[in-house]
Amino acid sequence: MASAATVTLGLDRARAIWLHAQRLDTPEPFGRGPAATLAAIQHLGYVQIDTIHVIERCHHHILFTRIPTYRPAHLHQAQAVDKSVFEYWTHALAYLPAADLRFFVALMRDHRREATQWGALSTAAGVRRVVERIRRNGPLTIRDIDDRVRMVKESLWASTKPSKHALQRAFFNGQLVVSERRGMVKTYELTTRHFGWTRLPSGASEREYATYMVDRALRAQGVVSLESICHLERSWKAAVLRVVARRTRRGELVPVKLEGGERADHWATPEVLETPHEPSSLVHLLSPFDPLVIQRRRLERFFGYQHLFEAYVPAAKRKLGYFALPVLVGDRIAAAIDLKTDRERGRLLVQKWTWIGKRWKGDRERIDGALHTFEHFQCGRFAEES
Repeated sequence: MASAATVTLGLDRARAIWLHAQRLDTPEPFGRGPAATLAAIQHLGYVQIDTIHVIERCHHHILFTRIPTYRPAHLHQAQAVDKSVFEYWTHALAYLPAADLRFFVALMRDHRREATQWGALSTAAGVRRVVERIRRNGPLTIRDIDDRVRMVKESLWASTKPSKHALQRAFFNGQLVVSERRGMVKTYELTTRHFGWTRLPSGASEREYATYMVDRALRAQGVVSLESICHLERSWKAAVLRVVARRTRRGELVPVKLEGGERADHWATPEVLETPHEPSSLVHLLSPFDPLVIQRRRLERFFGYQHLFEAYVPAAKRKLGYFALPVLVGDRIAAAIDLKTDRERGRLLVQKWTWIGKRWKGDRERIDGALHTFEHFQCGRFAEES
């Protein structure tokens, strides 16, 4: 079969395809209840985890954006009870479908072989000790370990406990899994015991992993590029390009040139290009770590908006604020709002509001409504914890 001819795609249409792939154009795309959490993670491929807590942490925020009835207890159930999701590294630490674990086994084995990357932070003997302790006594957190010898911190976020580094190394090796998470406190368990296995699954081949990356991106992005498929995973570009080229030759992918672009550097399936989408009127307060936002260059290419993440920028130099959230109104980034939660009073505080581009009639009222809904989620969350 001859490869398909290049399609030139207007940015309006490209945005509509991406928003639909991200399920941001439908009120309840994954339904309700705990099952919706797994469905969302399966569709998106991953949900990023981050420690910043000026508002609700990003993994809960990302899920709430797509599941209006989402509660953090639903993610806990998926991880600790149903064991249908697990934590591992994609371009960052993330929740992934447990069914996809086999695609990360080769990476886990690479970590075991490349022990030198840990330097003095962890020793093989230290890893053996913590793994054996968990094997004998059951799951534990770092708080259960009292290290008599402490290390000098190598960064602000580092731990002084040698056992912390041993746990992390065993986690990346695949020997341990995070069996549950309370806030940012992780409980570690043997991976095989947690899932009821005798051994880890057989790892995917290089070609299978590259295919997995392409499929994940097509599902969650609609229109993809080599950069968007391999976000922060440059070493996989050659393998991914072979998969894309093969599918393009077979007509399973169509080369796409975005409006204003010089060449066809994107691809989509014929079905995606042929499926119409109704314009969305939904309003979403997006996490800076949302899959729609995290790839900054892609966001700017499709939406004409360059997001600034300024949590680590000196206050005097910030333009949008410490933790500004892009506000999606339909298919526009209409504003960026820096928010903070007053946990004692259960209130959402607007630190700074920046309009982006032309302000449309009714924008303020619609965004205020979204802020009210988001505050309800925040306050409901804190009420559950108290």
